[in-house]
Amino acid sequence: MAKDPTIAELFDLTGKTALVTGAVGYLGKAFAAALAEAGASVVCSSRDAGKAREFAAMLPVKGSAKHHGVGLDHMDLASLSQGFADAVKAGGKLDILVTSGHESCPHDWTNVTPEEFDRHLRNATGCFELSRKLREHVVGRKAPGSVIFIGSMYGVVASYPDVYEGMWTASPVAYHCLKGGIIHMTRHLAAYWAKDNVRVNCISPGPFPDKRAPDGVVQRLNKKLPMGRMGLPHELKGATVLLASDAGSYMTGQNIIIDGGWTAW
Repeated sequence: MAKDPTIAELFDLTGKTALVTGAVGYLGKAFAAALAEAGASVVCSSRDAGKAREFAAMLPVKGSAKHHGVGLDHMDLASLSQGFADAVKAGGKLDILVTSGHESCPHDWTNVTPEEFDRHLRNATGCFELSRKLREHVVGRKAPGSVIFIGSMYGVVASYPDVYEGMWTASPVAYHCLKGGIIHMTRHLAAYWAKDNVRVNCISPGPFPDKRAPDGVVQRLNKKLPMGRMGLPHELKGATVLLASDAGSYMTGQNIIIDGGWTAW
């Protein structure tokens, strides 16, 4: 009878290579660090290749892992294709994809233009194209793969108007549409790619504001949360490694919401 793998073995990413898009972003850094700390080689991407390489050089190295940085703009299909090819070349292979790259929408429902709305939804197109390339790459190698999309609690529930009123631009309707679509794309691709041994899951962070968020808005958000506080980037690490590793080998099509209880009431 075969011995069951230990917890340490299940979460170990030694020998795996991951591409993290938007790796130099506020949350992207946590996704990349989590994978590196678990033993993976990490290819960091950014629209600025220099920043990607600089950040990759700062990641912890476990065993024989090697980290790299490449330029990749997921809103530009030519850049996306070249960036993915560069990531494969740099890493030698790819096993894991985390789509943290994101171009924001500048306006809410009151003044967003149709052109801005359309452009924002192209974020989903970029995520899909990257995931399809990852699938083709791992299937061609006859290897398993893991895709981790980044959704949002705002892809599941509406925002409270009173949180933003008089202080900050309301949560953009285009963003809600985008993230809801990414969450459902997770389910769709998981159903179609399971036979290929490619798992597709999603992490949906709740409120993880950076320093740009006004203190007044943060205080209002805290009042809407059972835990009464904002999330910290490192609190996304556990779910990232779970979905990337054999610890999550029977998970696909799932959306893990990490929101301090926001969607619990």
